[in-house]
Amino acid sequence: MLLRPISACGAAVLVFWMALCAAGPASAQAAAAPKVLRVTFLASESGFDPPQISDVVSAAIVTSLFDAPLTYDYLARPARLKPNTAVGLPEVHDNHTRFVFTLRPGVFFTDHPAFQGRPRELVAADYVYSIKRYFDPLTRSPTMFQWENVGLLGLSELRKQALATKKPFDYDTEVPGIRALDRYRFEVRVAQPAPRLPYLFATPAVSGAVAREVIEAHPGDTMRHPVGTGPFKLGRWVRSSRIELERNPLHQHSVHDEQPNADDAAGQAIARQMRGRKLPMVDRVEVAIIEEAQPRWLAFLNGELDILWVPPEFITRAAPNNLLAPNLAKQGVQMRQLVMPITRHVYFGMEHPMVGGLTPEKVALRRAVGLAYDVQREIDLVRHGQMVPAQSPIPPGVSGYDPKLRSEMGTHDPARAKALLDLYGYIDRDGDGWRENPDGSPLQLELTTEPTQLARQLQGLWQKSLKAVGVKISFRIGAWPENIKASRAGKLMMWTTGWSAAIPDGTYFMDLLYGPNKGQSNASRFNLPAFNTLHERQRQLPDGPERDALIQQGMKIALAYMPYKASGHDIQTWVMQPRVQGYMPHPFMRDFWRHVDLTPAP
Repeated sequence: MLLRPISACGAAVLVFWMALCAAGPASAQAAAAPKVLRVTFLASESGFDPPQISDVVSAAIVTSLFDAPLTYDYLARPARLKPNTAVGLPEVHDNHTRFVFTLRPGVFFTDHPAFQGRPRELVAADYVYSIKRYFDPLTRSPTMFQWENVGLLGLSELRKQALATKKPFDYDTEVPGIRALDRYRFEVRVAQPAPRLPYLFATPAVSGAVAREVIEAHPGDTMRHPVGTGPFKLGRWVRSSRIELERNPLHQHSVHDEQPNADDAAGQAIARQMRGRKLPMVDRVEVAIIEEAQPRWLAFLNGELDILWVPPEFITRAAPNNLLAPNLAKQGVQMRQLVMPITRHVYFGMEHPMVGGLTPEKVALRRAVGLAYDVQREIDLVRHGQMVPAQSPIPPGVSGYDPKLRSEMGTHDPARAKALLDLYGYIDRDGDGWRENPDGSPLQLELTTEPTQLARQLQGLWQKSLKAVGVKISFRIGAWPENIKASRAGKLMMWTTGWSAAIPDGTYFMDLLYGPNKGQSNASRFNLPAFNTLHERQRQLPDGPERDALIQQGMKIALAYMPYKASGHDIQTWVMQPRVQGYMPHPFMRDFWRHVDLTPAP
């Protein structure tokens, strides 16, 4: 049951809240110009309701608007959890099947008419409600699998009841999987051991707390009305063009107290400079959606952007031989690099009659296409060296990654591709230079891409690679939101896309192949009982050699059946204007701007 907006915290809380709301440019910051950080993304957002999003851009914005109980230490490597709205890490009981979170009092949502002018404190019931929303059939969450897969007790049954009776999802029925113990404590229980469950509670795009009153005030339109407790609130928004985030004056619980490794000189310098400062340190973040690489690069050179992930096309100008270009260094520009836990891939629709199925000839076709594709050419010509070849779907930086693995996934071998196609009956029967299916019907592949310069380069590479082995391919061009929708519905034969880790856990990439995740993370709709069983076993094990071995066994299955042709893992190079302070790329924290400061204008 949702607690009332005003609590027993008393008049002192109300006075504190009113004082914060009253403070403005005319008071504490009257003499200082607002600090405005300008950044860009190369793809459009879909909206800002945590359970309804799955794209990276929306997830980054949502992470600034909502709070999860935990977060990551911004400077620690490898990634390390720390409290956020919780007062500490969760209590762990019963062999990782029961977790208890305790929240800090005095965290408040930004204002909304649903709160009737009163302060609305974040309480345990908000997290209970927020997680239950993933299971509400009306939410249509594409990321429900993350909660369903850990086995929260009673929530799948509550969802099935709503579907069977065609009645509204019953949020007020208490289930053991997640329930409030009191105002500031909630309990999470799962059927099987889930040692990495706390990671889900460090990702606001997965566990950010919403207020029930706000959700119910905007039925069917929650993507446009984000109200949270995060460091920023949504300001001006022009869809697929511009997003402005304004500092949230009610956000008072975040302080820069990061703990970098002792041998990390850059991290140690940032920690000394920033320690003790309240977050966020900038007043506004202006996010421009710029899909093409050249305008992004020129915007940075012209001083219109403060931080830029260097487009691969311009890496030789920004960092030849991975060293900052002398002309940029003279201007005071800074540079950072990181191999990201990202896998670029093309998936095959496993239920599509042309490329799908588990029969030997369909497996041979997918493997032949994979062998025909020239990954190194993509790295050299399209990515300009800013990618390392993938040997499996799992990238560096997550559990289960095997740096010693060398596989067919990273091999370009047209001769073997032709031999496979010949062996399984994909031959040219009519002498036109193109192969047909074993039954004599036309063999025509269709790859979905976006209308960008990068996508056009990849189209040319795919066309050249497959022409060399006698396979026709055409291209379906669509905007990102439309492609996502078609993909979830299982309507695409092939799509060139990728997967970015939200948590440092190899399970996140095993989820791409897990049968019950069809239509969610499992875009290919691969469904093999042997893989599903293996995946369920590794989820219950703590990190270590035994679990790593199971993940690597699962990756061998992925290599054998080839539902995904992984090409590589991104190397990201970032450049910053001289006025930027404190920036350090993090593999899992997408809203880096909460930790960044700007030197005052001269």
